[in-house]
Amino acid sequence: MGQILEKLLRVASLALLAALIPACAGRGGDIPYDPPSFVAPDPLAGKLPKLPAVLGPGDVVDVRVYRVDNLSGEQAIDDAGRIKVPLIGAVTAAGKTTDEVGAEIASSLGARYLQNPDVQVLLKSSVARTITVDGSVVQPGLYPVTGQLSLLQTIAMARGTATGANPRRVVVFRTIEGQRMAASFDLKSIRKGEMADPAIYPDDIVVVDGSSLSATWQLLIQTLPFVALFQPFR
Repeated sequence: MGQILEKLLRVASLALLAALIPACAGRGGDIPYDPPSFVAPDPLAGKLPKLPAVLGPGDVVDVRVYRVDNLSGEQAIDDAGRIKVPLIGAVTAAGKTTDEVGAEIASSLGARYLQNPDVQVLLKSSVARTITVDGSVVQPGLYPVTGQLSLLQTIAMARGTATGANPRRVVVFRTIEGQRMAASFDLKSIRKGEMADPAIYPDDIVVVDGSSLSATWQLLIQTLPFVALFQPFR
C-alpha cells in the first residue's frame, strides 16, 4: 500500500512539474537565460582560473621568501580567500595559482622592503572542490574541479544529456555575494556559437531539465520565487 501511495504521489508531482516547467522541446520558465549578473561565485569573483593548481579557501600553502626566514611559513587560506604575509598584510589567494600569488607577494615586498625578492608559494594540501550535476544527464553526481571548466565540459563529464532531456533549459545554481542565485542556459545555442559557453565554478549545481528530473529538483524549481529579472532566492 505504501509503494502504491508513493507512486501516486510521484505521478502527481510530475504532473505539477509539467504545468510549471515547459515541455522539453524548447526554452521556458521564469529563470533568466545567461543574465549579466551571473558572475563568478564567492570568493572567486572577477578571476577565472588559468592553471590547474587554482587555490581556494581551506588550502594550505607554504610561502617561501628565500634568505628571509621570518617572512616564510605555512598557513591556510581563510574563508575570505586570503592569507596574511608579514609586512604586507592580507593577500588574496583564492582563484589564483601558486605562481600568481608568489608574484604578487614578490612585487609588494620589492616595492617597499626588499631588493629583488625571491618568493615561491607551494601548495601543501588542498581541499577537494566539486560541482554537482543532476537532472536529465546520463551520469548524475559530484565531479572534481581542478581548473577552468565550462558548462559544455561539465555536461560532458556527466556523459552528456539523457533521453528525454531538454538541452535548451539548463539551470545553474551558485552563491554570489552571500546569496543563492540561479540562471538558465541553452546548450543548443551554446553549441551553435549563438551563446557564450559560461564558466562553471566549484560548488556550482548544474541541473538539466527533462523527464528524468529528480523529485528533489522538481520540488526546488517549483517553489523558487523566480521573476523576469535575475534575483536571489532563499
